[in-house]
Amino acid sequence: MSTAWTPLIDVPMLVEALGRADLRVVDCRFTLSVGGADAGAGEHAWAAAHVPGAVYAHLERDLSGPAGPGLGRHPWPDAEAFAATLARWGIDCDTRVVAYDDGDGAFAARLWCLLRSFGHHQVAVLDGGWAQWTAHGAPIAHVAVPPQPRAPATGPAFDENGLMRDADALQRHLDSGGMVLDARAAPRFRGEVEPLDPRAGHVPGARNRPYADNLADGRFKPAAVLADEFDAVLEGRTPGEVVVMCGSGVTACHHLLAMTQAGRTGARLYAPSWSGWVDDPTRPVATGG
Repeated sequence: MSTAWTPLIDVPMLVEALGRADLRVVDCRFTLSVGGADAGAGEHAWAAAHVPGAVYAHLERDLSGPAGPGLGRHPWPDAEAFAATLARWGIDCDTRVVAYDDGDGAFAARLWCLLRSFGHHQVAVLDGGWAQWTAHGAPIAHVAVPPQPRAPATGPAFDENGLMRDADALQRHLDSGGMVLDARAAPRFRGEVEPLDPRAGHVPGARNRPYADNLADGRFKPAAVLADEFDAVLEGRTPGEVVVMCGSGVTACHHLLAMTQAGRTGARLYAPSWSGWVDDPTRPVATGG
């Protein structure tokens, strides 16, 4: 693996890196529990077949924290709990991490975002995920090998400069002229459908760029294309003037990954996202475009 580390890695690069002592691969496959879907399906798939050496990260058990008022459906985890999870996976500050899922990269991007916020920058997402891995005929393991645990980090903390956890702070951001970029699909943003949360619509003043717009044929668009597209959305603002959100703080991480790949760093995440915003029934809701 090259010493250069970017937010995305392709299949040949990961194949070459397999077996390195400083590498940990994390399988983030997950299915949201909508319409009777099995939230354990991703873990079952990992147990059956995975990238050799991969450990499994469950969105709700490993990449989210306990529920609480205004925290959204997938609360940002506690720093000490996340540090313990990393230690259990055998990840320390010197470990290179590659995350993948079997969808569009959103669940892998959640881990990427968590690690980056935790001060761990040697982390990448496998572009195209499990579909690209199998399409290339890359090696597959069918038996999980437990990693060697590490000692948990002492005094762990998330970088709060890149996070926003409070709805009032989001409102102040909007009132001061900042941009809020919602990563949900356009029909959900407009309030035409809402499969997960109790109210449909969006935060008044927010703008919409579906995270799927970051992709073409199942992979991230070239960095130059992403840069042009985000520049058009930002309309002269710097990324530091932007807060991204989605339904529960998962797919918004896809925007942060894509923006970083495009060289547009500095945007923040409103972690509770729409599910946290509507947890308070008195908060305003907008519909339409």
